[in-house]
Amino acid sequence: MKKLHICSTAVLAVCTGVGGLFIWSSAALADSDTKACLRMAASGLLEIAEDPTKRFLGKVEEDTARCRGGDKAVKYRNTPWVDWQNYYANGDEQSKSQGDKANTRLGEHIFPDGRGIDGALMDLEYQRIELIKFNLFDQSTYQRFVTDPVRAANTVWDEMKLPPDHPDYMAVGGDGKQLCRGELITHRTLTGICNDLTNPRMGASGMPFARNAQFEETFPRLEKTELTRNRHGGRLGLMKPDPQLLSRKLFTREQTPGNGCNNGLGDANYSTEVNCDYIKAPFFNVLAAFWIQFMTHDWFSHTVEGLNENSLMTVGCDSTEAQDLGCRPGDRAQPSLYAETTEPESFEFEGKRHLKRAYKTTGNQVTAWWDASQIYGYDEVSLHRVARDPNDNAKLLMQDNYLPLLASCVTYSEDCPVQPQWLGQESAAFPDNWNIGLSFYHNLFTREHNAFIDHFRELQNNTPDADSGLRNPSQPDQMIAYKDVDDERLYQAARLVVSAEIAKIHTIEWTTQLLYNEALNKGMNSNWSGLFNQEESRVSQILRRITGKDQSFLGRASAKLAQMLGQSSEAKASASAYSVFASGAGIFGLGSKKPTGHLWWKHDAWDLNNLEEDVNGGTNHFGSPFNFPEEFPSVYRLHALAPDLIEFRTTSDPNKITLKIPVAATVRKGATEEMHKRGLENWGLSMGRQRLGLLQLRNSPLFLQNLPMPHLASETKSLDIIALDILRDRERGVPRFNEFRRQIGLKTLTRFDDFVDHRLDENSSWRKHQEETVQRLRSIYGNHACDASKIISTAQRNPDGSFINDCHGQPDGSVVDNIEDVDNIVGWMAEYTRPHGFAISETQFHIFIVNASRRLFSDRFFTSSFRPEFYSQLGYDWVVNNGPVSECPYPVSELPDGSQACLEPGKVNGHEVAVSPLKRLLIRNIPEIKDELMMVKNAFDPWARDRGEYYDLSWKPRSGAETDPAFSDRP
Repeated sequence: MKKLHICSTAVLAVCTGVGGLFIWSSAALADSDTKACLRMAASGLLEIAEDPTKRFLGKVEEDTARCRGGDKAVKYRNTPWVDWQNYYANGDEQSKSQGDKANTRLGEHIFPDGRGIDGALMDLEYQRIELIKFNLFDQSTYQRFVTDPVRAANTVWDEMKLPPDHPDYMAVGGDGKQLCRGELITHRTLTGICNDLTNPRMGASGMPFARNAQFEETFPRLEKTELTRNRHGGRLGLMKPDPQLLSRKLFTREQTPGNGCNNGLGDANYSTEVNCDYIKAPFFNVLAAFWIQFMTHDWFSHTVEGLNENSLMTVGCDSTEAQDLGCRPGDRAQPSLYAETTEPESFEFEGKRHLKRAYKTTGNQVTAWWDASQIYGYDEVSLHRVARDPNDNAKLLMQDNYLPLLASCVTYSEDCPVQPQWLGQESAAFPDNWNIGLSFYHNLFTREHNAFIDHFRELQNNTPDADSGLRNPSQPDQMIAYKDVDDERLYQAARLVVSAEIAKIHTIEWTTQLLYNEALNKGMNSNWSGLFNQEESRVSQILRRITGKDQSFLGRASAKLAQMLGQSSEAKASASAYSVFASGAGIFGLGSKKPTGHLWWKHDAWDLNNLEEDVNGGTNHFGSPFNFPEEFPSVYRLHALAPDLIEFRTTSDPNKITLKIPVAATVRKGATEEMHKRGLENWGLSMGRQRLGLLQLRNSPLFLQNLPMPHLASETKSLDIIALDILRDRERGVPRFNEFRRQIGLKTLTRFDDFVDHRLDENSSWRKHQEETVQRLRSIYGNHACDASKIISTAQRNPDGSFINDCHGQPDGSVVDNIEDVDNIVGWMAEYTRPHGFAISETQFHIFIVNASRRLFSDRFFTSSFRPEFYSQLGYDWVVNNGPVSECPYPVSELPDGSQACLEPGKVNGHEVAVSPLKRLLIRNIPEIKDELMMVKNAFDPWARDRGEYYDLSWKPRSGAETDPAFSDRP
């Protein structure tokens, strides 16, 4: 193994310098691990691949596996799945090593559990670096990405200029160098322009989706290349295999006869005697399921005002087998919209020809930024649906503390942009696919927006001449007093605050429950606040008190190094090393301070006059403009999370299920009616206590296979949304599952049986369920006699260095599974081998790794512009402290650095933590559920569950919830 020129920040305590200095204690090493650890240390660290066919793949050498995870990690090295999931301490209490434990911070990294966690973080960092290096394919600028060796952090692209017909064209510089300034930089703009000051159009509404897969490997059904022809042999088509057959045979939730489920529609009277069976995830609640839909409405949309192409196409159900399973031949859907469909141009570089873009492209019709555009709007049309309070124009309009309804338009028009299917819903910028969960979150965050305004108004009344923290870029040195902040500036500051809160909730609360283990808890918190700022030592906190700094010493050093590397002209430094050191300091707020001077950096030289270096200087696009890739919506097809029936409860008796309300009764205007009838607090309680569905095959909601679509002019006026998910991926050219994995640096599968979790006992019922699912896969996708002369992929190599051929290691002419044909969503839903506490698959997770980081790295309002000049001092503190510290639901804690914090009264999975942001927000805006939330640590964990010790997944009641019927033996 060659040595890497950087060390992961996870192990800087035990890894320094080029080769790495490792300190071992005999007490820290089990006898069987000692020699393996020493050999691993002597070999140095893995080098980041220069050749994408020689990527890391999440697979380590035997010595590394044994040092980090003992026999278990070694045992499963030969499976296709990542190794770190089998390292010490990456599961529950049982995954920890036995024997002596560390007594010091340094010791924590040397003993087995620490080696396991650090090793996992190192593996994940390697994969993130490789994804950034090999998987950024922008549809407009890819040629420069390939040919420009620098890939600077703040590259300027002509393609990201505003066009001459844009209303702000002249304001940013017209035909010359474009640079956003003035009011365009003080807040998040409606269409997303000017987030990046030198690339005004980046991330704006209407920009094309990028890709995370090579352009040549997109649209495999078109068989444009020899590789795709060899791989699929003419077996693929838009309707091959039949999407509705796949839905009914591989996705349907199997029901107990006589349970009254009624295809997911339950009972008209919402009787509690009916039941819809589903496989439940014990550590994730229904609030979490609807949260992700609330997020995706902010991030991406392929439709224009809820519509695709103005025509209808079949969605399958063309076989007797499919029809016998209940599909409908008369279902129809609108075809996908495309931006470009002409043959793409190509270019040659270093003897290899590359496409400039994919064979077809699609546009992201909303902003790509994390800007709460689903609430505040993303274009002039959506802005018509955002209601402002006429009595206080800085507020959003609420009537009796609920959102008002959309206008009752006779017909849709520019002046009254309400589609017929949206009538009767609450007013929202993004009203499509409305349901009870979206109603809940839109009402909640509208209340939060107004709560912030109320606190700001108090300061305006009580201290009108005090400094608000806000500044005007045209007069950057002039203080803006509270009394001088107008309604529009305050409204936009509130939007910044709400957007940042949402991003924080998603990063450190939703995701850490979605990926419920120690490595991901540390990893996601490092994305936000940095590894070095987590559980900082008392000495470091006291030093911060003396120096007046808000980061630990190592955090400040790491941030400074990251900023230096971001300006490097050397690609490896500006991308790979930058990613590592940014994790040490935290991405959020990176570049928002410019410490200068001697001895503890006494002075912050950040200057609002310095637009490019300071205001915009904390971002890093890694040589490719930011937008979400087409593969990102693909891995967020999470419909299996939703139950068919919601177990409705009331705050007066939370342990009693009073109704079982079909989710189908709470879509479109039904959501609004139910919300107003039963109350935000009761819906929050109900969704907070109920478990969501496990994201696996044979567990998708029945109601979504039979969803009424009265606005479609089809025979059935219904649609199978699960079949539509499969169809959309095919329309938009997402590679099939196995090539998808190879493209993003994961090990290839060779047969359907690889999906089975071989860690399970051969006689376990769950393993037998998996094996039955594999047989269903084989019956649909089939097999063929292989041809070893056909190379099917050049994205990955076999152990002997050869490229993968049609036989996947079997003799020429063998009958092999058509594993290459498996649709992407089918494949990752079939991944039964997952890290502990993962609600999603490792394939989905790897698309998440690169894009979750990039949407923070690229957004200046989360990096160098996270400052009071934009947010206000109140807003800045609000985001940092999850609201006013004075409103903490527990006694406020005094920290050694002299500051105050709102902390949970006990440790959470061994850590001292702040009261989580969503929990604070829920208590602030729905005080009726405060008592219910007092024992909750993460608002996305079922509220009545006893979390147990160290990432326990057990389903058992906490104190006070023993009589809750969800904990009975009844399914």
